[in-house]
Amino acid sequence: MSPAAPSSARTSRLLDWRVRFGALALIWGFSFLFIKVGTEGFAPFQVTFGRLLFGTVVLVVALVVKRDRLPRGARVWGHLTVAALLLNALPFSLFAYAELTIPSTLAGICNATTPLWGMLLSLVALSEDRPTRVRAAGLGIGFMGVLTVLGAWQGFSGLDVTGTALALLASFSYAVGWIYVRRTLADTGVSHLSLATSQVGLATLQLAVVTPLFTSLPTSVEPLPLLAVIALGALGTGYAMLLQYGVVAEVGPTTASMVTYFIPVIATTAGVALLDEHLTWNTPLGAVIVLAGAALTQTRPTRARTTPTPLTHPVAGSRSAGAERVGTTDGAPSRV
Repeated sequence: MSPAAPSSARTSRLLDWRVRFGALALIWGFSFLFIKVGTEGFAPFQVTFGRLLFGTVVLVVALVVKRDRLPRGARVWGHLTVAALLLNALPFSLFAYAELTIPSTLAGICNATTPLWGMLLSLVALSEDRPTRVRAAGLGIGFMGVLTVLGAWQGFSGLDVTGTALALLASFSYAVGWIYVRRTLADTGVSHLSLATSQVGLATLQLAVVTPLFTSLPTSVEPLPLLAVIALGALGTGYAMLLQYGVVAEVGPTTASMVTYFIPVIATTAGVALLDEHLTWNTPLGAVIVLAGAALTQTRPTRARTTPTPLTHPVAGSRSAGAERVGTTDGAPSRV
């Protein structure tokens, strides 16, 4: 075989993961638009239940095709139940309620604060993950960006405080969930696909119990909100998790985690272009500051590390932790 052939194969593989990386960023970025459209025809809990249901269907099909098995052991299932609440049922519902009163662009930017919350929580919950000066500076810069987005110098005038607080609380829930997963499910030896399917399935059951208690069936079903919910679940929850794991396995969690910084950009572009949402100057400026701060909080000391920092989103895997074993997150992207 000629020397050009291996080079061509390497180029093909690189192009392949980059295409999938771009698809992942687009899907997660558009999730905020799908939520907004979905809530125009369904109650927030119904949007979340539909999202989880269609996401579970995709993951179950993948599990059957790969002939994988669900986890065993009451302890693992107990931890997965908590993870399902913190990483799926609760934040998905909070974002759906938030977008009743705030633009999808603002929700997407609030989602980008997850690494900042993770940094704060790591000071208490993860003693081995102490901050450096650079990371501490990133934390301060990031929250200055949040205040810029919210227009703090104007007394938050024109801002829906409740909706914004719900979106920030959703991002906080992601951070709490990933610390919990890191401490309880990192070394189970169970495949990513098995854990992800179980986690999303449990979240679906949680919403199946809650939704009828707080909502009633819609009198009519509009096609556009229904399609938005289907896309949100099948693409944004099910297929995106499969894409994410493939990218992590191929190029590693550090490169894959860069998807975090594209999500608010895509969410903002989609909201402005397709939903005619209005942006003031401080929103994109604050978003840039938030992302800069979040990037700084993810820096690590130069000394060698025995394990890589995994990607954050329900439940990401890393080949370095063992073939198809579950990885955890340290801050990086959170899926909405």
